[in-house]
Amino acid sequence: MVDNSVQFLSGGGEMGTLIRSMDWSKTALGPIETWPQSLLTTVSLCLSSTFPILIAWGPETIQIYNDSYRPICGAKHPASMGQNFRVCWETALPVVGDAFTRGQEGEGTYIKDQRMFLDRYGYLEESFMTFSFAPIRDESGNVGGIFHPITETTDKMLSARRTQVLRDLAAQISKAQSVEEICQMSVANFQEYITDLPFLLLYKIDHTSKEATLLKAAGVENAAVLAPGILAAPDAATGSLGAGQVKTSWPLDQVLAGKMQQVDDLSTRFGDFECAPYPQVPQTAMLLPIQLSGQDVPFGFIVAGVSACRAMDPAYLNFYELLNNTLNTAFSNVYAYEQEQKRAAALAEIDRSKTAFFSNVSHEFRTPLTLMLGPLDEIQQHPVIQGEPILKDNFAATHRNAQRLLKLVNNLLDFSRVEAGRVQALYQPVNLAQLTSDLSSSFRSIIERAGMQLVVECEDLPQPVYVDQEMWEKIVLNLLSNAFKYTLAGTISVRLSTSGDFAQLQVEDTGTGIPAKELPHMFE
Repeated sequence: MVDNSVQFLSGGGEMGTLIRSMDWSKTALGPIETWPQSLLTTVSLCLSSTFPILIAWGPETIQIYNDSYRPICGAKHPASMGQNFRVCWETALPVVGDAFTRGQEGEGTYIKDQRMFLDRYGYLEESFMTFSFAPIRDESGNVGGIFHPITETTDKMLSARRTQVLRDLAAQISKAQSVEEICQMSVANFQEYITDLPFLLLYKIDHTSKEATLLKAAGVENAAVLAPGILAAPDAATGSLGAGQVKTSWPLDQVLAGKMQQVDDLSTRFGDFECAPYPQVPQTAMLLPIQLSGQDVPFGFIVAGVSACRAMDPAYLNFYELLNNTLNTAFSNVYAYEQEQKRAAALAEIDRSKTAFFSNVSHEFRTPLTLMLGPLDEIQQHPVIQGEPILKDNFAATHRNAQRLLKLVNNLLDFSRVEAGRVQALYQPVNLAQLTSDLSSSFRSIIERAGMQLVVECEDLPQPVYVDQEMWEKIVLNLLSNAFKYTLAGTISVRLSTSGDFAQLQVEDTGTGIPAKELPHMFE
């Protein structure tokens, strides 16, 4: 036969069983048989609900809760069942106490994602809750207790905050172009990260001296013992220290092997120190290797503090893994950028050497050629040579080839000037129509021998045009050379006309044409 006094606990799950087993006469509520019907009904509703609910009843705010609420109690359960609400949740009262009091006065409240610190696992734990306090009227019409549905949103809030930390940090250090800039940017907005990263140290490893040098530190203004300027780094392979080195308080063996490492009991290792943002100091830190792409040994490592108000759970560990990846990416990008800068500087030096070589060789070649051309001119005019057709032809051919070689040397010198950025046009007023006609006519014989026709239409311009004659010669001859190269039959036309205040040169042929992709290279 079911006891009517506890029938309201039927189906109450584990908490219903616990309530039935307790001696409530030792609490302010008294024996269950004396509970008012309003309390019995509310407890029955609470226990049958699958949503986390707590009831705080009477002036002593004795709490009763259901199975779904039990995880919120943490290690406080089962002692928390039947305990004074204000005593049980004393650490949360600074943020929820006023709302709870208003509920006792008959005013319902609803609070979303409230940050609070709960002592439920032996330390003050940062938590987030969405809840309400609703007054429960007893038989007299007065407020007999508080109906307190609640859901914990800690995981959601911490995940959003840590994701924002990683996003902001990645956006900031992605602009860095040197190791120094990465270090500076990593701590520039450190106060925004301090809740999840109470301190941050960045070290660079010298694998020759077996020492690690501190590059940047944040959050250790009152904890210098955590951030020595030089750390003795044991050999990554053997784990041994070099001669005369002192063992550091940071165990670096694993991080030097490229593995992330958790270090606990910081107070035992380092003694007394202070660290924001909480009065209690962090007791855990993560050592994260800085691994550059393509490098076998770590460039350095990061010492990242763990919040004193959060235990290291899988979600928190994942945050440090992502932090490590973010910084590794930044360091690898900077390393790649620096290597590219070195390659670019080396190539620029090669180009400068090449340009200087061409310039020097061109000058050296031009001097003897000039000295050769003078005597050749005189020899060709000598009566003896004029009277010997064979000698005359040979000297003429030698003179032509020497002039051609001089022209090639001059072109080489022009190339070196272009490479060095020292090309200067010498503008002079010329009869552009006459100059263009003369240049085009030099191709007439070769074009006609190929069975094609050269058409030159150069109208007289209203006034002289300022051009560099040598450059204009190169342009015209280059265009005609390309036209002849790609034309097998038909006509090559050269036209010079006015277009507004400009002179316009057009070269047209009936050949196959130049592929579109080759057009940008036509003047090379």
